[in-house]
Amino acid sequence: MTSDRRAILYGLGAVGLWSTVATAFKVALGYMSPLTLMWIASLVSWAVIGVLVLRRGQLREALRHGWRTAAWAGLMNPVAYYLVLFAAYDRLPGQEAMALNYTWALTMAFLAVPILGQRLTRMDVLAGLIAYSGVWVIATRGRVFDVDFADPLGVGLALVSTLIWALYWLLNTRDRRAPLVAQWQNFSVGVPVLTVILLLGPEVEWVGATGLAAGIYVGLFEMGIAFVFWQLAMRTVSRTARISNLIFLSPPISLVLLFFIVGEPILSSTLLGLVLILGGLGLQQRQKAPAEPADAQS
Repeated sequence: MTSDRRAILYGLGAVGLWSTVATAFKVALGYMSPLTLMWIASLVSWAVIGVLVLRRGQLREALRHGWRTAAWAGLMNPVAYYLVLFAAYDRLPGQEAMALNYTWALTMAFLAVPILGQRLTRMDVLAGLIAYSGVWVIATRGRVFDVDFADPLGVGLALVSTLIWALYWLLNTRDRRAPLVAQWQNFSVGVPVLTVILLLGPEVEWVGATGLAAGIYVGLFEMGIAFVFWQLAMRTVSRTARISNLIFLSPPISLVLLFFIVGEPILSSTLLGLVLILGGLGLQQRQKAPAEPADAQS
């Protein structure tokens, strides 16, 4: 099997797991608060990635170096990003939160102008206009001339999560830590912070066996194994462009799972908005250099 075929299989594995995320979030949040879900999932992910770091012989490196970066990176991801994202999923239908969250790549392109000194192209601007018109369609649930949003706080939280995620990756462009080490260190910072917040909250809730299983699933697959699969795909493929478009498979699969498992009726406004968002992302990706190195996003 060629390296590119292996990369595509790894990429499909990651995308397949990410496609279940919206459903897993909605199921889990039916049993617990966003904070409780965040704590359970982060603890599981910290343990899983820690085992991988240990098996790769990277524990000494993880314990000795990189903690100055982890101090702020861990507060952004997992703490701030997932708390805001879970709060958005708690307020919005899963299909809407999922679709709005997909605009993070465009947010990153715009933020790269002041942070990295990059320039916006005409294609970037056009892609942004198309994608954010999709955001407007979803936020108004098809009533595009009505500024009375169905849930303005939920929409705002979903968009803030894209801002945090984009900032995290932009600030990490100078991060020299190995990906698994960085992820484990970030969770090593985030888990104690989340534990303190949880203990200072109103009460520690018992989520039941089903809720606990859902929380473990989120930590194991969305934050853990999917991340590892995608990193393997990025490091194996000859050109990033060969796998980058795989991410477009995730939204339609997510909608189907939300419909059959959660029972969410698929809104026409979500479908139209998602087409506009993915169309904008597709335009943005078309201008990428054809010879982009495989580790460009590692």
